[in-house]
Amino acid sequence: MDGILIIDKPAGITSHDVVMRVRRVLGTKRVGHTGTLDPLATGVLVLLIGNATRLAKFIDKDEKEYEALLKFGSETDTGDATGRQKAECRMQNADVVQLLATIDWEDVFAKFRGDTLQTPPMYSAKKIAGKKLCELARAGVEVEREAVPITIHELQLIEQADSAIRIRVSCSAGTYIRTLAEGIGREVGLGAHLTELRRTRAGKFGIQDAAPLDEYESSAFPLQALRPITEAVEHLPELNLTAERSAKTRNGLSTRVDDITFSRGSAVRMLDENSDLIAIGIYDGDQKVVKPKIVLV
Repeated sequence: MDGILIIDKPAGITSHDVVMRVRRVLGTKRVGHTGTLDPLATGVLVLLIGNATRLAKFIDKDEKEYEALLKFGSETDTGDATGRQKAECRMQNADVVQLLATIDWEDVFAKFRGDTLQTPPMYSAKKIAGKKLCELARAGVEVEREAVPITIHELQLIEQADSAIRIRVSCSAGTYIRTLAEGIGREVGLGAHLTELRRTRAGKFGIQDAAPLDEYESSAFPLQALRPITEAVEHLPELNLTAERSAKTRNGLSTRVDDITFSRGSAVRMLDENSDLIAIGIYDGDQKVVKPKIVLV
């Protein structure tokens, strides 16, 4: 059983919890996910089944889109509503509301759009020296984290009510919306933390493609819900092979592409003479060849 499942993750459980529950439903251990969602978060979680698990490294770098609710007036140690308050603006809620009403959000958001560096929060699944940061944080240990490059493609205000705003964010993979919320809170001088987060898109898969987790557990697993493996990597450039080159690709041999130029080091879909995906290759710009990295057939 190979393919992709798009789950609308409920709040209150981890991404790994979703994987474990789907493993029980399918009766297989070959289930993985791309793009971790915190327990607080809901929305699109892409699950890879069977051979599709081998493609995870080519999928989890996809652009993501979120809707988030930011509460102003205080920060928490986790950056969201599950943590303990660590700082507050010492203003009455009515005063916070009044100040927020005067803010030009377009001016504020413009400072966060584009390419920038972001330091991963301690309460995150990111690993340093083999240890998850969140595990270290729960043990009271804080370590130095290196800022990493991210891109905020879109940042828009959806609505403003009381001392909170709802925003839409389109960003590169690896962007922490909790950290973005804190940054916005500090920019306006009030502090802020995340109270709701919903992923509405992961790569090509939107919330309209997702089904609630309990739909897969309340009845016999609907095999038609499995999407083809090829959908996971449709964003990659393709290389169409002859029958001869397809056979050589299946044996791990490279294919010369003098007449095609891919980005140096880019991943490439390698399709056989029937346009079926047989491998993911890496383009070697010096040798002008595509080397099979993962052979699926």
